[in-house]
Amino acid sequence: MTLLYLVRHGETIDNARHIMQGQTQGELNEKGIKQAQEVAEQLKNEPIDAFVSSDLRRSIHSCEIIAAPHDKSVCTTPLLRERDWGAFTGKYIPDLSNLKNPTLWPKDIESIDAIKARAAEFMAWLRAEYPNQKVLAVGHGIINKAIQSIYFDKPMNEILPMGNAEIRMLEL
Repeated sequence: MTLLYLVRHGETIDNARHIMQGQTQGELNEKGIKQAQEVAEQLKNEPIDAFVSSDLRRSIHSCEIIAAPHDKSVCTTPLLRERDWGAFTGKYIPDLSNLKNPTLWPKDIESIDAIKARAAEFMAWLRAEYPNQKVLAVGHGIINKAIQSIYFDKPMNEILPMGNAEIRMLEL
């Protein structure tokens, strides 16, 4: 069994400004750095074997901060990237009234089926690469929700959103 510490990256400049980041790199703000440092402090004595992150900067930076007390490097994977929001990327979230009705969304947004397939691929990769290990993985709000949706076999809308730097544990 692989034990997964699933973490959402710390708060970013765009999170605070309510900007849809999607697959942009993003940058942690001071609060996000502090959040990652708090997770590092909370988990510093946990025997974590490996640290994995999305290949987007906001997650890598969060994971590097969390991994520092363990003196371990961070492995990155695009499987943990945030949902591709297509034409919504960079937009002010409160202006996206269409968000509530997916039939009105632009066609270039990554589908729920595609993101759940990516989540399942990540989980299979994790089991194969890190069997019987404790792994901390830093991802993003929607991909983390998709991972939990697959894990619990529930629709994504039944999975509670993760706050910035929140940790959830899953036994794979």
